[in-house]
Amino acid sequence: MDENKRDHIKVGQKVRVVQKQHQRSGELTEGIVARILTNSPTHPHGIKVKLENNIVGRVKEIVED
Repeated sequence: MDENKRDHIKVGQKVRVVQKQHQRSGELTEGIVARILTNSPTHPHGIKVKLENNIVGRVKEIVED
């Protein structure tokens, strides 16, 4: 799945994001999407989301259950 396309990401979905302060290290944080913050249909660095625990980051992986 392509995590750079907004229509592939849904509220309630489990994803792994990279937070701004972890962009250099690439450290990923897993959580459930609460809100999609990117308005454009695609973004080269990943769609920006807010997780249920209030962490904001760009989606790098969509977790398949």
